[in-house]
Amino acid sequence: MDSSVPSSAQRDWARRQLEKKRRLRTDFTGYVVINVFLVAIWAISGFGYFWPGWVLGGWGVLLALGAWNTYTTHPITESDIDRELQRHG
Repeated sequence: MDSSVPSSAQRDWARRQLEKKRRLRTDFTGYVVINVFLVAIWAISGFGYFWPGWVLGGWGVLLALGAWNTYTTHPITESDIDRELQRHG
């Protein structure tokens, strides 16, 4: 079998990664739009206590975790399995 041709499992993983990246971009766009709206409400209401910070921070942490998961994960390879077996075998 030609090693340059991706296997079905590799294609499935790549498709899931692309879906995660697309979902992350959509989530980020929603984050920006909604938080701009909340900050505008805060500003219009008199610049008191910066309550939008709670939404910005909480939602930002979730976005960061999603980005971490999207951009740092990789498929498990045979060499990963062999290395794990050597560590515990």
